[in-house]
Amino acid sequence: MTTNTHNTDPALQQYLNSIGQHEHPVLTALRERTQSHRLGKMAIAQEQAAMLVWLAKLLNAKKYLEVGVFTGYSSTAMALSLPEDGKITACDINVTFTDIARETWQAAGVAHKISLHLQPALLTLDDLITQGESESYDLALIDADKPPTPKYFERCLQLVRSGGVIAIDNILLGGRVMNEAAENDPPSLDILRHFNQNLPHDTRIIPITLPIGDGLTLLLKK
Repeated sequence: MTTNTHNTDPALQQYLNSIGQHEHPVLTALRERTQSHRLGKMAIAQEQAAMLVWLAKLLNAKKYLEVGVFTGYSSTAMALSLPEDGKITACDINVTFTDIARETWQAAGVAHKISLHLQPALLTLDDLITQGESESYDLALIDADKPPTPKYFERCLQLVRSGGVIAIDNILLGGRVMNEAAENDPPSLDILRHFNQNLPHDTRIIPITLPIGDGLTLLLKK
């Protein structure tokens, strides 16, 4: 989760954002509110959300799954873009942050599209699979704690339809995934290194990683 694209001049990124689809006023207000928080850097970058919305339009998405809500920027952006009968399943465990998300959903007039599940995401994902929701989602975003990323991916792969897309944020960890392994590396770093290296060999998907934010991986399910 990051509010800016790494290794891109801020003035250039501001210009690039300005010539894309204009940010909804509710999203601008949320971004400014979130940046003032001490954990504001956890928010998804504006350009990443714009990329996901663009993808949703391309896919004619009606059903979206999000693992990691924080204050609700990406879920709000997606809900604004989905048709009136669109549905979002949102997974998080933090009531304080998701209360801000709920306020934003209400302000944007999209709360009726969003179902928030406040429990560990793996429980929610397993529940969805048990309830027969496999292959019913058009698009999923994984933007949560890093160690369970492979487990989140496997569940989302079951839940997303063929031709759908799974997006994974912060896949670069500030570029540290490119460094050689060291004894003091946190477990999340080693997990993501192996996860990234295995993607080209996974015959179930077509992967591409874009250098926006802290790395946004897009996985097209075959």
